[in-house]
Amino acid sequence: MISLVILSLNKLYYTRRCLESLLHTTGASYEIIVVDNGSTDGSVEYLQQFRAVHAQQGVPVKLVLNEHNAGASTGRNQGIAVAEGAEIAFLDNDIVLRDRRWLGMLRDTLYIDERIALVTPKLLFPFPPFAIEHAGIAISPNGAVGYLGRGADREDPAFNTRRDLQGSASACILVKRAVLDEVGAFDEVFNPVQFEDLDLCYRMKAHGYRLVYEPAVEMYHFENVTTDNTPQINFKYQTIKNGMEFKRRWRQVFVAERGPEDASLRWRELPRCPIEAIDELPTRK
Repeated sequence: MISLVILSLNKLYYTRRCLESLLHTTGASYEIIVVDNGSTDGSVEYLQQFRAVHAQQGVPVKLVLNEHNAGASTGRNQGIAVAEGAEIAFLDNDIVLRDRRWLGMLRDTLYIDERIALVTPKLLFPFPPFAIEHAGIAISPNGAVGYLGRGADREDPAFNTRRDLQGSASACILVKRAVLDEVGAFDEVFNPVQFEDLDLCYRMKAHGYRLVYEPAVEMYHFENVTTDNTPQINFKYQTIKNGMEFKRRWRQVFVAERGPEDASLRWRELPRCPIEAIDELPTRK
């Protein structure tokens, strides 16, 4: 069994779309763990109903209900604490299934080499032409962080080959539980959000593990929904503050990695489409 850990903080419409899409997963047994960080928009009531309905259908659903926003690192660590799977998938609540066999396919890649600790799929924007949103993360020698493939055509050959990564966003990743037990879970110094995923990636690499991008698996990602307009979070401040801590810890490593230059990693602001405007998304068996 694989454990799916999903963070929730309001944005009920996205959470519902995410969870109901994941129920179409085939080829792997799984449990769903939702950690709610103090939602006030009816999310908790929906999650309790979701658990009751799907428990009768044989889908294990666990809820961790926090009264307040405990932060992304703490929330994910709470999910790890109740997870029973040998593998754990971490998902943002704005992920929507595209490949029904996504979980088994990522697990297959995870075990092609005992040194692989983490696998991430190709993430697509959930509206035509379904361009690439994330194909892994690159980091320049100066510490600039960029999404690989952002805005590129999903069939672009440059992003259709399995490869090792410097890092990955945690919007959709599958990791080995044994590796988390070895290197430690998400560092809560990065609460409430930002750079906790990259710090985990670099701790994995420091222990000799690989991070792998698997383009054969595609998932949809609405992007920045989980933290967008969240009260009490100054997103720009957190990005700068936690980015400085990440650089302090890992500068010698990413300097030696000789990643892309800063100019090629500049953030591209691309059009978005609200979930309410998207009726049905194509899926692959």
